[in-house]
Amino acid sequence: MVPILNAEKHWVCPNCVATHVTHEQRPHTPFHRCKGLRGITAPYIPEGTRASVRTREREDYINGEIVTTNIDGRPIMSVVTIRDDGTDCAVMAPCATATGEGT
Repeated sequence: MVPILNAEKHWVCPNCVATHVTHEQRPHTPFHRCKGLRGITAPYIPEGTRASVRTREREDYINGEIVTTNIDGRPIMSVVTIRDDGTDCAVMAPCATATGEGT
C-alpha cells in the first residue's frame, strides 16, 4: 500500500481577513482581490510567515493609458511583498491600445 500525501497549505492576507487553503504540491502562490489594499489583486502569504504586502502608486503621467486602479481610482504600478528572506514584486503594466485607422 502506498500512502497518499495531502499537501494542504494554509494562506492568509496581512492586509485583510481573507484566508485560503490549497492542495497543490507544486510551488504556487494564490492571489485575491484585497479589501485592505483597496481592491487590488494581491498574493496570499503562507500562514505563519512574517511579511507585508504593499501597493506602489504610479508616479508618472498616464496620458490615456489603460492602467490598473484601486477602488479610489488611483493608478497602481505594482504590488510588493516583503519578507525576511526577500522581496517579490508583481508589476501592473499598462495595456496597449490600437485603433482600426490606417496610416
